[in-house]
Amino acid sequence: MKKYNVQNYVRYKEDLKKSIPDNKFYDYYTRDELIVKFLPLVENLARKFSTTQQASGVLSINDLIQIGSEALIKAVDKLDWERLIDSEDIEKTLKSFFAKRIKGHIRRRVDMARGGIRIPEHKLNEIRKNPKDKKMVEIFFNSMFLSIDARITGDDEENMMYQIADKSEPYNIQLINIYLKSLMQKHLNENEYEVLRLSYGLDCDKHSANEIAEKLNIKGASAYVRVSELKKQAVNKLIDNVDHSQVLDFV
Repeated sequence: MKKYNVQNYVRYKEDLKKSIPDNKFYDYYTRDELIVKFLPLVENLARKFSTTQQASGVLSINDLIQIGSEALIKAVDKLDWERLIDSEDIEKTLKSFFAKRIKGHIRRRVDMARGGIRIPEHKLNEIRKNPKDKKMVEIFFNSMFLSIDARITGDDEENMMYQIADKSEPYNIQLINIYLKSLMQKHLNENEYEVLRLSYGLDCDKHSANEIAEKLNIKGASAYVRVSELKKQAVNKLIDNVDHSQVLDFV
């Protein structure tokens, strides 16, 4: 954490500790009390995301907590208490409901702010040493498109490596974008192609899931979910159809 953020974080934790409401039945909580009660859940989920430049761009852990808190507030406002009352475990249901929306909101914001694409050097070495291994194709595309969803382990020592600055020369982003688009045009349908292109800003600004849904005329309250499904579907199709030699030649 940056030094100038430490004091703000300490102040936030002290305020939160004083503000946590007493335990009581959930239907007795006010809206604000419910939000404050689940703020620790926000931080717990935010810390599962790497805050390195390559993974989340300029966003710090404080930013991720703030973004997650925004999602929590929106989720609380969408609660259907009549359905919650029928739940056998209201707390578990609430945590599940909130967690899904908090993680999704953080992922979308991280996707908009993260740094340039980079495959770790040890993974590149694996690709070069095992050119016929289909798994290497999967590593290549997952590194390009899905790395922000990778979970960080609970091992503090292992997590330290994610905080080490990457001083190596960056990729030629324009070149890699052209290459990726050529593969996408060959193997994906129009919607899959557009979802990846717009999501990762291959030749444009990065778009949110809702913006992509609007551009592709995907209707419905859960249109952004369909966009996420198309994104994953497109990556899997590339993994299944791209020959290992194409990946090896490029890297």
